[in-house]
Amino acid sequence: MAKSKNTNDLTEERFEAVEEALSKSEQLIEKHQKSIITVIGIVVLVVVAYFAFDKYYLQPLEQQAQIEMAHAENFFLDIIDEYGITKSANLAHYYAGICYLKLGEYETSIDYLKGFSVNDLVVAPMAMGAIADAYMELGETDKAINFYLDAANQRVNDFTSPLFLQKAAWAYESLGDFDKAIAMHKRISEEFANTTEGRDAKKYISYLEQKK
Repeated sequence: MAKSKNTNDLTEERFEAVEEALSKSEQLIEKHQKSIITVIGIVVLVVVAYFAFDKYYLQPLEQQAQIEMAHAENFFLDIIDEYGITKSANLAHYYAGICYLKLGEYETSIDYLKGFSVNDLVVAPMAMGAIADAYMELGETDKAINFYLDAANQRVNDFTSPLFLQKAAWAYESLGDFDKAIAMHKRISEEFANTTEGRDAKKYISYLEQKK
């Protein structure tokens, strides 16, 4: 009986402790009720505003951008058809390829970008890099890496070279080839130390060393 009584007393004490805690919580809520309601209201307004912004501004804007991109694409295709082997038609291959890339038509994008030929310091590597981006989207990572490396080495400069070496590193990482990914970042760090990619290289190297 004594044991039963002690158990009952312990249970009652626990209930009292719970009730006391609940009472304190209720008092705290009552004390800060206005602040809590205000915070909840702000959170709700932010969420509603975000969805409204997305639905009524971003989505229509994205749709309009797609329409404009399609118009631009048709314009460049007309130039290619009408002016054949001229410089303008050649450049139109590049712009058409970029348009198709943005529209998600990756194979068509590759076809037009491969039809573009120029010895420019920046545009030529950018075209090569865009082909690599398209191959990445198609899941053909090995091909993408080859084009990223070609883009980086084609016209070595502080703008396109570190950019595409970094993309090659990310592609190697996606394949689980951490050693080659590290090698890319090390090259960036050594040859392009003053670029954004060069400043980030050591961070990526440390991260990849931990993943090995």
